Amino acid sequence: MNTSKKHKILFVCLGNICRSPAAEGIFRTIVERNDAGDDFVIDSAGTYSGHRGDLPDRRMRRAAASRGYELTHRARPVEMGDFFDFDLIIAMDDSNFTDLMHMAPSVEASRKIRKMSAYFSGQSLDYVPDPYYMGADGFELVLDLLEDACRNLYDSIVLQAGA
Repeated sequence: MNTSKKHKILFVCLGNICRSPAAEGIFRTIVERNDAGDDFVIDSAGTYSGHRGDLPDRRMRRAAASRGYELTHRARPVEMGDFFDFDLIIAMDDSNFTDLMHMAPSVEASRKIRKMSAYFSGQSLDYVPDPYYMGADGFELVLDLLEDACRNLYDSIVLQAGA
């Protein structure tokens, strides 16, 4: 891709221990497989700070590892500076989206916020469910949704950069 401008993407869920670090890991893998690592800054955060410093949930790490993703991110809360530092802030569900909209310091900053479901193709859900209480199948479903959405997000960025 090699554009002069880095694309800065922040994935956000509630605690930053399941969905958003998985999205970060999946998206990072897609970027690296396309030799575009120098073109992106990728991170994740949560709207809740109670897990600050924690690794992703062990069940999510295990499910992701079985698909070839290594999740090593340490949980952190969304910070005001994120609205200035990132080009896209991707919310996993409606609650995260609403929280981010309330946190946005300006109308301009709020325009950076998107729902991950906007990048789904052929999915019956319109959000990424929180797998924390769903059991093993929930983690697999979330990874399926995120792989689809992250691939489409990457393709949309590449398409826009080429336009």
